[in-house]
Amino acid sequence: RAASREQQQSTRRRNDCPDSGSIVGRGFLAPTIINQAQAKLTEDEYHLLKLGPRFIYNDPKTASRRRLIELATVQRKIEARFHEKKVSPGRPVHQFIAELDILLQNLHDIPVKPNPRLNQSQQQRQYVLDIPNDMIISSQPQLIRSSKTKRNYDRSVKRLKHKFRLTNIVLRKTDKSKVFHLGKIDDYNKKSNDYMDKTQAYQCPGTQDPLPDLIQRTNKYLLDLRLAKWITQKQYEQLCVNQQEVELAHLYYLPKAHKTGTPLRPIISGLKHPTIKISKFLDDLLRPLFDKMALDTTVTSGFELLKKLKERSIQNLKQETLLCTIDVADLYTMIPQVEGVLALKKINNYFSLNGQFYHQIRGGAMGSLLTLTISNCYMYFYQQDIVKQISNSGGLYFRYIDDIFLAINWPIRHFIKQVDRRNQFDSNIRLSANISLHADFLDLHMENQNGQLFTNVYHKPSHEPYYLPFNSIHPLHMKKNIPFAMFLRAIRYCSTFNAYLQERESLRMALLLNKYPGDLITSQFNRVLSKFEINDQLSIRNYERLRDQLIQSFHPSRDRTPFDHGKMMFVHYTYCTNMKSFPMKFHNLWHKYFDNSPINEITPILGTKNVDNLQKRLVHTRS
Repeated sequence: RAASREQQQSTRRRNDCPDSGSIVGRGFLAPTIINQAQAKLTEDEYHLLKLGPRFIYNDPKTASRRRLIELATVQRKIEARFHEKKVSPGRPVHQFIAELDILLQNLHDIPVKPNPRLNQSQQQRQYVLDIPNDMIISSQPQLIRSSKTKRNYDRSVKRLKHKFRLTNIVLRKTDKSKVFHLGKIDDYNKKSNDYMDKTQAYQCPGTQDPLPDLIQRTNKYLLDLRLAKWITQKQYEQLCVNQQEVELAHLYYLPKAHKTGTPLRPIISGLKHPTIKISKFLDDLLRPLFDKMALDTTVTSGFELLKKLKERSIQNLKQETLLCTIDVADLYTMIPQVEGVLALKKINNYFSLNGQFYHQIRGGAMGSLLTLTISNCYMYFYQQDIVKQISNSGGLYFRYIDDIFLAINWPIRHFIKQVDRRNQFDSNIRLSANISLHADFLDLHMENQNGQLFTNVYHKPSHEPYYLPFNSIHPLHMKKNIPFAMFLRAIRYCSTFNAYLQERESLRMALLLNKYPGDLITSQFNRVLSKFEINDQLSIRNYERLRDQLIQSFHPSRDRTPFDHGKMMFVHYTYCTNMKSFPMKFHNLWHKYFDNSPINEITPILGTKNVDNLQKRLVHTRS
């Protein structure tokens, strides 16, 4: 017993992870939770947090609670299709829904009550709805546990939430590595105050709720626009604020655990804010215009940058060409607000934090679509002189929001002088630059090796070997897409065969650590090759040629399959462990009742809805 107690205490001490707060991003040895609060965690609690924010455990009770709403939605959609044909839905629809109800109850492991809509012979045929055990095992092998070893995730979630409340611990998803971070609430409050003092972007008018006045002023502003015929009656009705449907935005922070001192990134969550519809309306107008204007100088991904570099580096890359990255500090909160209609955003940008109400008087709310577009527009005009200078000297300029990549043929001293001059140009924009023969931008690593461009996958210092765990209750096709996308990126980004091999093996190890079966990993690698019609195995001799073939064969518009929505009906259901065979059984039922009906040309498309993941169950951003 003494030895057993000592072993349990040792296990508990290990799971407290006292050292995980100080070192982040140590490859495969990195902690999968960052416990800067030094919280005392039991084995089950540590295991749960280690699964990560995206993990979903089996929750058939929630699936069962949603069942009736989902069935009613399906029935309404089917009846609407019959009405389009000027035909009464009739009895087959009710029989289909009744049999579908029993199917879902069986899959949710709920005792089935006799259904008066089904006759006795139909109830006797319910054996076809049973799922073979071998199908369940092949679908989710990690979830098959004996009843003695099965973890009670619900209990662990409740205990953790109670523990965090008692010990004033804040649980958040990290800003970059997307693993759980445990911090002290006092530390968050101090850093929040420091951030507000530094940016001078916020005022605290007090504890009086500004929401009623905000709604009244917003609606008055919209009415004035309507009377002046700046907007139509339809637009006025769409944008007008219903006080029953809105709530004040709230501020929360994501910890940047990969940076010294763990600074915080502010996020304003305002999905129901009074001005959210106006923000989206303006964003829909402005964004296409900006995207067209800035097409030549912006990128949206590392792959897009890679393609542009491959196109231009042949003429532009020289042995002395420098690769530079520039970061724009606090772009969202520091951009000057523009006049006119956008001043409405300045008037109405209120949020709550810790029971206090704040007014953002500078910049825009991070998390708002319109703020992103305004920031991009501002930077587009801000950068014009820089782009012209760099282009005239045979260099390259690309930007992704507040990150800038340059390939320049200037002396270092001249470049630093230009950055300092730009920092004097606008007090709202502060640039910090890195200049070398190599650079990391988004997820792409680049090197100038004697005038030859070398590229590889870039993993940030905060990188953790964390992917969605294979035992998470997600549909299998979602899990397959993860290794597929990662292998595809490895081939695209790695310019040499040796770099590709190293990235592939690191990826394979990370996936194995996250419980992905080896056969599935291999099959997804082969799927990448077959999708792009690569019939040969990659080798040092053919790698460059086949990689170029894969990069050039990517055409987004051509790869999209057109949908005829008039002949499709989308059906969504809540996914749980036993649902692998549901699509086949659903389609069998559909053919049984509707193959010879007026809607026989309709094809049902099944989609899944997930239950809450650990992020939604454990993290509460509203204080």
